[in-house]
Amino acid sequence: MGTAAEMLGVTATFLRALGAAHLIEPKRSGGGHRRYSRYQLRLAARARELVDQGTGVEAACRIIILEDQLAEALRINAAHERQHGRERTAGN
Repeated sequence: MGTAAEMLGVTATFLRALGAAHLIEPKRSGGGHRRYSRYQLRLAARARELVDQGTGVEAACRIIILEDQLAEALRINAAHERQHGRERTAGN
C-alpha cells in the first residue's frame, strides 16, 4: 500500500477511503499486504484528480464508477453495431 500511495502521490488513508467507497478492492498477498492492479491504480489516480478539483471522495468514487459503466456500455454498443453491420453486409 505504501508503494502504491507513493506512486500516486496520495496517503494510505486515501487508498483506504477508496476501498471503503468500493472503488478499488485490492488483492491480498500471503502476508496480508494489499496488491493493486494497474487498473485499480488508474482508478485511484482519477479519484485523486477529482478530489484535487474539490470533489469529495465518495462523490469522486461514484463519478468514476459511472464513467466506467458508460465506457463499458459504449464498448458493448460499438461491438453490437459492428456485428450488425457485418450481418447487413453479408445479407446483401
